[in-house]
Amino acid sequence: MKLHGFFRSGASYRVRIGLALKGLKAEQAFHHLRKGEQRAPAYLALNPQGLVPSFETDDGTVLTQSLAILEYLEETHPNPPLLPKDPVARAKVRGFALAIACDVHPVQNLKVLNAVKAVTGSDEAMNDWARRTNLEGLEACEALIAHEKGPFCFGATPTLADVCLVPQMVNARRFGADVSKLSRILEAEAACLKLPAFAEAAPERQPDAE
Repeated sequence: MKLHGFFRSGASYRVRIGLALKGLKAEQAFHHLRKGEQRAPAYLALNPQGLVPSFETDDGTVLTQSLAILEYLEETHPNPPLLPKDPVARAKVRGFALAIACDVHPVQNLKVLNAVKAVTGSDEAMNDWARRTNLEGLEACEALIAHEKGPFCFGATPTLADVCLVPQMVNARRFGADVSKLSRILEAEAACLKLPAFAEAAPERQPDAE
């Protein structure tokens, strides 16, 4: 298996966590987003969106989009599970994960931030956009799990929700979002960071880290 990513990419980070939680190893290929390496013709032939991550399975099939890759890993390597068996609980976990992967992360990624800077001509406006987007999204996520048992987002073991949460918290802090009042999310993050799988997947632990 081969994971194409970038150390600072939150979406790549999710897949690294998923692989580590399931005890799987994948070769890594690195594409520096700020240098535009994801737009190189050879990579576009692999992933026409020019985004990371991309994931090559054992038979060479290429999968794109982090949550689709994580669902593939869940279906092909079901233990330990990242999704509960109960249909309602599964839907809640997916809902939380999608809130981050679809509604928070995409509107503060590099492509959008570059667009904001191009329109405003201001680094300050760009960073303020990212800070507000992260905080508003995480405040909503805090409410989604306010009454769920911990210490993780949904119970005693990490799920797809936690896999999405931890990278987004890194992004939020990088842009200066004050997450200090999000007590339930901080509880889940702290539980995750005690696990070797999350530590192994951290951006600063990757070979291409700067």
